[in-house]
Amino acid sequence: MEQLPASVDRDIVNHRIIFAIKAICETRACTLHEALDVFAERYEELRRDRPDDFTVSREDYGRGFYS
Repeated sequence: MEQLPASVDRDIVNHRIIFAIKAICETRACTLHEALDVFAERYEELRRDRPDDFTVSREDYGRGFYS
């Protein structure tokens, strides 16, 4: 995956979905749809590689967020 700012990982881990997506859009100069795809891919990588960093369960992570 192309390099993303460290803030994206921090935002993903800290359940700051909107901020992460906004940073991806700005960094990649991409559409919202493309940023959501990048977000989903990076989220899965972080869940796999750094599961203990998350304070919100996988089941609760996206609750209340609709795209």
